[in-house]
Amino acid sequence: MTWFSALDRLVASPSWLTDAVVFAQATRGPGNSLNWFKFAPIVAIYLLWVYTTHWVDRDTEKLKGKFELWHPVVFFPGLIGIGLCWVIDIYIVQILLALLFYSVPLFIYIHDRNKRVPESDMVTFHSVMWAILEKLGIRQREEEEEQVGPPIRFIGKGITQTAEDPDRVKAAEQSTGYMAAKELVYDAIVRRSTDIHLEPKKDQLSVRYRIDGILHTAEPFERSTGDAVINVFKVLGAMDIAERRKPQDGSFAAESEGRQIDFRAASQGTMEGEKLSLRILDKSANINRLTDLGMREKLVEEVRGLVTQPHGMIIACGPTGAGKSTSLYAALREIDRFTRNIITIEDPIEYNLDNVTQIEINTKSGQTFATSLRSVLRQDPDVIMIGEIRDEETAKIGCQAATTGHMVFTTIHANDAITALFRLLDLGVEPFLLSSAISAIWSQRLVRRLCDHCKEPYKPKPEFLKKANLPANKIDVFYRPPKQTEEICPNCGGTGYRGRTGVFELLVISDKIREMLKETPSMTAIKAEARKNGMLYLQEDGLRQVIKGITSVQELMRVIT
Repeated sequence: MTWFSALDRLVASPSWLTDAVVFAQATRGPGNSLNWFKFAPIVAIYLLWVYTTHWVDRDTEKLKGKFELWHPVVFFPGLIGIGLCWVIDIYIVQILLALLFYSVPLFIYIHDRNKRVPESDMVTFHSVMWAILEKLGIRQREEEEEQVGPPIRFIGKGITQTAEDPDRVKAAEQSTGYMAAKELVYDAIVRRSTDIHLEPKKDQLSVRYRIDGILHTAEPFERSTGDAVINVFKVLGAMDIAERRKPQDGSFAAESEGRQIDFRAASQGTMEGEKLSLRILDKSANINRLTDLGMREKLVEEVRGLVTQPHGMIIACGPTGAGKSTSLYAALREIDRFTRNIITIEDPIEYNLDNVTQIEINTKSGQTFATSLRSVLRQDPDVIMIGEIRDEETAKIGCQAATTGHMVFTTIHANDAITALFRLLDLGVEPFLLSSAISAIWSQRLVRRLCDHCKEPYKPKPEFLKKANLPANKIDVFYRPPKQTEEICPNCGGTGYRGRTGVFELLVISDKIREMLKETPSMTAIKAEARKNGMLYLQEDGLRQVIKGITSVQELMRVIT
């Protein structure tokens, strides 16, 4: 009987086992029946080939590797090796060929992937053995036995996603740096950090937290552990862990002590390695009111009257991290959100506000501030908040919306309120359109508040009071952080500051200023007219905070100058 006729019987017969025996006998000669002890290793090799092919598929997808290349490289040689077992008569040759065709492509793939992943994620004999023991239940993870970790749970969900992706978290949990990543994030949250910076050095990964606007150094990681921690955040953020040179962005979330916190991750290749920054966005934080921002009472009343107008444009300006978006949210709280249609366009959404439609831009999909604003104007809005004016198109559309019956809130990067006007002119907004659209501009900075538990009084120098136009006979003391002592204040951690407050200047666009804008705009003339209307500069408003003992002169000079 030829092996062709045996194969025909294998297909036609309903009993595959009988045909398999006949086929095996045909290929081995008369009298040589099927040996189950010899057949079992071939089945084992087949099952290993099926499992590892599936693993390569999942691994290339997770690493964002070249799936089209590695899938056929691993699949077809293994298939050929299994097929040769039914053609060749010599048993030892069958086993050797099956192993050769199965293992060589697999080892080539493992060798290639190990060059592109951190040491903690490499596939080694040791890691494979421990994984098998864990699958069999013989060995449990040491992390599960020894400690649960801090009270924080990562969620595989980006800022713009509504559904969780548990595969991200499962993949991150396999890394040796998972527990260190949890402890790092929890420590940053407890210390009220807004950003985490992971910066590679020659032998270690340095860690810095941004607390109250200032970077503070934390305990560094060993380089191997640090690379594993970065890998955890990249997996959680759905970033390519094999790519370490090109910049990448990602996002994920976490739950800690009953509140959800979002994280935006950004990686960048450097000379020493890969740097990763995490922006912490606590959406559960309470939105301040105008009275909580540090505004004086008269300024609060002015701003409240401006934001409740039926139309116009109000701009908050200042550098990055000056609290502009927080101030605009506080302004939105002064508006009746149940009788007016309020829509925000942000990047990202930093707070959740009830009864407000919030839109997050996505530049990768072509959704920008300008395109979103055009769409929003067709949604019958009463109030529109634009996260930031970055280009001419957004500036012009925003000004046009303000002149057609909408109230527009937005931010722009400028040093002070007067400069913000000319920044809009530089972006290409016509003077007549700008003069009719703008209602007011406020500039702001954030200064650190002195710690109420450890701040110390001192007598200011008369020369400074005279230079600042302050009455020396009415000011007894200023306050400053304490000098270095052996005991560290538990409230502020020895920094002398805890929390921040705002320093503001408000430019209300009067009829006179509108006329000046329509003609040849002059910064000096507009500034003089604003002073006549009672505008206080940032320095003057900051000195008010110093006199009250809220902040120090040193802190004010650091921020304003």
